[in-house]
Amino acid sequence: MPVGREREWLETDGLGGFASGTATLVRTRRYHALLVAARRPPVDRVVLVSGFEAWVSSGAQTIPLTSQLYRGGVRHPDGEDRLLSVSYDPWPRFELDLGELGAVVIELAQRRGSPLTALRFTPSLRGEARLHLRPLLAARGFHELARAEAALDLAPTFVTGTVLLRPRSDLPWLALASDGRYRHAPDWYRQFEYPEELARGLDAHEDLASPGVFDWDLARGPAHLALAALSAEDDALVTQPAAALVTRTLQEEELRRAGRSRLDRAVDAYLARRGDGLTVIAGYPWFGDWGRDTFLSLRGLCLATGRLAEARDILLEWSGHVSEGMLPNRFPDGDVRPEYNSVDAALWYVVVVHELLDHPGASAILGPRDRPRLLEAVRAVLAGYLRGTRHGIHVDADGLVAAGEPGVQLTWMDAKVGDHVVTPRIGKPVEIQALWLAALDRAREEWSDLASPFARALASFESRFWSPAHGHLFDVVDADHVAGRDDASLRPNQLLAVGGPRRSWLSPDRAAAVVGVAERSLVTPLGPRSLGPRESGYRERYEGGVFSRDTAYHQGTVWPWLVGPLVEAWLRVHGATPERKRQARERFVAPLLGHLDEAGIGHVSEIADGDTPHAPRGCPFQAWSVAELLRALQLTE
Repeated sequence: MPVGREREWLETDGLGGFASGTATLVRTRRYHALLVAARRPPVDRVVLVSGFEAWVSSGAQTIPLTSQLYRGGVRHPDGEDRLLSVSYDPWPRFELDLGELGAVVIELAQRRGSPLTALRFTPSLRGEARLHLRPLLAARGFHELARAEAALDLAPTFVTGTVLLRPRSDLPWLALASDGRYRHAPDWYRQFEYPEELARGLDAHEDLASPGVFDWDLARGPAHLALAALSAEDDALVTQPAAALVTRTLQEEELRRAGRSRLDRAVDAYLARRGDGLTVIAGYPWFGDWGRDTFLSLRGLCLATGRLAEARDILLEWSGHVSEGMLPNRFPDGDVRPEYNSVDAALWYVVVVHELLDHPGASAILGPRDRPRLLEAVRAVLAGYLRGTRHGIHVDADGLVAAGEPGVQLTWMDAKVGDHVVTPRIGKPVEIQALWLAALDRAREEWSDLASPFARALASFESRFWSPAHGHLFDVVDADHVAGRDDASLRPNQLLAVGGPRRSWLSPDRAAAVVGVAERSLVTPLGPRSLGPRESGYRERYEGGVFSRDTAYHQGTVWPWLVGPLVEAWLRVHGATPERKRQARERFVAPLLGHLDEAGIGHVSEIADGDTPHAPRGCPFQAWSVAELLRALQLTE
């Protein structure tokens, strides 16, 4: 892949919608688009405008500003080669060379709270020139690909200078407001190719429609175009069509965020509206909001950054969805049935509720009914686990949580291909016990009857999980619910027993042994591997088609989110002195900070290859990766 295309930018609207692309403006994914809108925020997303063709003309001279990829890897035209510089703070900015004519800067940003993308083209000219732009419309679900055979209605309606289109009756209206001229000239562009989709073994070709051409006289100054998805009752852009005003207002809003750190600004991308409340988008471009990801991320996204009110709203939103002690891993959404298939989501919820309630700033943001509602949900979770619930989740006689049944993936290592669960981990997984102990430890301060379950679990944990033969913890004990059958696979889950919530659950020497083996065999610059490289089934690369990737997902692939438990465990073992914090930051945090400029600009990738050079993979913008890096930064301050 040419240099630059591997780096991606992201702008979000706070509703689940977004705009995204590469550093060269060449689209390499089906998800790269100027306007992706959520019809039922934050889900049911549709791609309205995928991209654009842009060129500058002066007399007989035509200078392309963009490049497209077509079937067979053909690139046309050569606008990509004119790129002089790219910057991303506080929004994406691309400077292109116009040769003897001068240069032009393309900027874009999204408005928080409405599905709107604004573009500005600022010229530095030595002569007369005009800018021309063809929007490329997809009008499809954001996981789909468009075909020229689709019956799209490209007939425009003009309202006070705004072009209104509704390519499909089931999609929102698309408003295109400019301070230039519009000429209606519908056409199809066929056989675009997306190499990132090819690499993932997926369909990678689509056709896009263009309704017409916008053009501007650049001698008059900057050119503006605003793209918005409108509901039937939303005519804000129609009644205020001045694209320059929309763009200027939006960019003034963005500038107010410019003084914050890059990671702190990145947090905004993952907090999205759901109904009257908030939720967390697990990752861009293809994830929605998921229970486990939401609760695991909240400690870093909200508690570590002082967004306590946002954490409160999200936890309250989910509090009403406890069922038999479980919280859905997939949030209830219209006619989509909630999926209660996670053993750890509810435990992470309990952990985050307790950490919010114990936060020094909690009293300022909790109303009189908030604390009782949150504690009621916590109590319901713990009671459900003690009583026993779905998928064989129950507390065994030794006080530890057993879980699992064939065909169901309950832990965060949840890859499944068809009916094949790659890492079933049926039995008593180690990190589930760490979360269970943390939940009971804090909850017994509220309810004295939980002191006994805590004591029983604590007494069993170290004796059941320590493996003298291996010098580290078992990953699962009583595997497949068979007493005494233990899985000694070297995995990073044991780090949660030392660097998880509350405290270490091991004696100092064994805690040190766990951290030591992780440093020797699991730790990479982008975080710990999901499986030791000498273990059976280790996969060096996360690549290929769906089956190849899913079977490698937790079999050696690196997960940056584990930097949080790693740093916390390391400091608990070695001491959280200023010198030790400095060492931890240099060894474990600094490489991930460097990664902010490698894949998803200003963000942290979902995963990376287990072997060097640890190429970033998966979602380039991942909530819990950003969250745990923020926590690791806080721990090493």
